[in-house]
Amino acid sequence: MPTPRDREARIATFVVYAVQGLSFITLLAQVASLQTKHGLDEGALTILLLIVPLFAGVGSVAAGAFAARKGSKLLLRVTQPLVAVAVVLVGLAPNVPALVVANLLFGLGLGAVDAGINMQGVAVERKYGRAVLNGFHCMWSVFSTAGALWASAGSSLPLPVIMAAPMVLAVAGSLYAGPRLCTIEEEKVEATAVAATGKFPWRPIVPLCLAMAFLYVGDASVSNFSTVYMKNILLSSPAVIPLAYAAYQATTLLVRLGGDVAVRRYGPAAIVRIGGVIATLGFLGIVLAPNQPLAIVAFGLTGVGLSVIAPQSFSAAGRLDPAGTGVAIARVNLFNYVGFIVGAALVGGIADAADLQVAFAAPLVLSAVIIVLARGFEPAVKAPA
Repeated sequence: MPTPRDREARIATFVVYAVQGLSFITLLAQVASLQTKHGLDEGALTILLLIVPLFAGVGSVAAGAFAARKGSKLLLRVTQPLVAVAVVLVGLAPNVPALVVANLLFGLGLGAVDAGINMQGVAVERKYGRAVLNGFHCMWSVFSTAGALWASAGSSLPLPVIMAAPMVLAVAGSLYAGPRLCTIEEEKVEATAVAATGKFPWRPIVPLCLAMAFLYVGDASVSNFSTVYMKNILLSSPAVIPLAYAAYQATTLLVRLGGDVAVRRYGPAAIVRIGGVIATLGFLGIVLAPNQPLAIVAFGLTGVGLSVIAPQSFSAAGRLDPAGTGVAIARVNLFNYVGFIVGAALVGGIADAADLQVAFAAPLVLSAVIIVLARGFEPAVKAPA
């Protein structure tokens, strides 16, 4: 039975996921606007976008080492407000060098916060003794969708204003949640050899890592290029451009609302397998879409399929690391950025050489591979009832 302290930590974890979703989309929804403002071609845009996942990987690795000694609570209290500051700096950047520096800062903070919030999520899931991680990712989607809709509604405002306004809420949320998160003592629940040495076998988490990477190839293609796709391929208006990503996040939200119940009933492997099938169909729709409405529907379908994979990857990693060291979670989270780097380079490279619509065939193929990897999500040991 959850205690009042468990519930307090769960509420705080909802908040930090919400802040991260809002911060992330506030930047990503403005990729097309930043491209126009700074006069970037597709190649230059691809290089700029690679900065974020590359340095996010560095931030994630550093976060794993920091959290092992000091806990993810302190990590989040320091880094989450910095992410909001970085978003504001991106909007204010007067030239490309300043934009690069701001993106670098955003990437470092993004990686640290992504690792930290999932460490907190797994810690709360252990305390509750049942699947709850989808709910946290659902909250990420709620505020990511809200951020995309804000980008659409405020499209006539100056870019710095569009990007800075949501970050006021982000900073307030992180300051509220920080003191209420799980402490390092609450995160580390068992004394084991892994806890003592920090050594963890790679083999059990390889399917999780690969699925995470392939998921984020797809997510990177949608996050980085959906606005560019809607603008340059389908010639959408500024108010319509953000709606593709809004559809992606909205369907992600709808699926995650019932995700924990579905996982408890059908098992994580079946849910991941079905998600791979639906994501594959969604990317096929993007490749073939003849008009704006059908493209928005296809982006929404990819959200349905991809939404279940990240929560199950982190949950499975948490089951494989009962000591709560965060080692497995940090490794799986690292492949988030591997996928983002590959996704940005692969889709951007194909788009530069051929056509952005054709480039979405790459995540189509990799989403299909997730169907095969799904059996690696079956629990090796029975999860708590």
